[in-house]
Amino acid sequence: MTEPDNALLARAYSLSGPGEAEKVYDEWAQTYDHDTIADMGYVAPRLAAERLADLVDAPASVLDAGCGTGLAGIELAKLTDLTIDGVDLSTGMLARARESGVYRQLTKADLTRPLDLAAASYDALLCVGTLTGGHVGPDALDEFVRVVRPGGHVVVTVQAMVWESGGYRAHLQHLHDSGVATLREAEERPYHEHEGITGYLCVLDVR
Repeated sequence: MTEPDNALLARAYSLSGPGEAEKVYDEWAQTYDHDTIADMGYVAPRLAAERLADLVDAPASVLDAGCGTGLAGIELAKLTDLTIDGVDLSTGMLARARESGVYRQLTKADLTRPLDLAAASYDALLCVGTLTGGHVGPDALDEFVRVVRPGGHVVVTVQAMVWESGGYRAHLQHLHDSGVATLREAEERPYHEHEGITGYLCVLDVR
């Protein structure tokens, strides 16, 4: 993966594991929204939320996996009346997400491990900004599909620099080929516009 020029992104994309990730994001929580939206042109939360809003009607429940400060949840709440829950590793990020008022519940969770949720718990799942360098790997997609009911949808963004090298494209294709989910689409879209960084917006239909 080519290291980005932005120092904040370079640090985030080189995390060594969940312990370091929690520390970095706790420290970043207060300025994260301004740093990413205003400075980096972070459009992935809005684009992913718009896509999920096209697929799911109320009443329905959505899990925002790796919700951070709630950027994607806030965008989704602007467009729908869906019930939104969030999970994230960082206590600091969860505190900011709680301030948004758009989540029914927020829980601390490590996406590199199995989620403490029953199968088919949600109608849909949204994951933005987490499937990237230094974060969780493609195996997290297995859990995302597991916690969504058959007929539901998983909408994720995958940062383009790790699309091939991180095994995401291959893993999504594996889920499709194994019959667990149908890969409806995987399109390269803007991600951090001011940094010239793109990502893949992917939709899985759970079987």
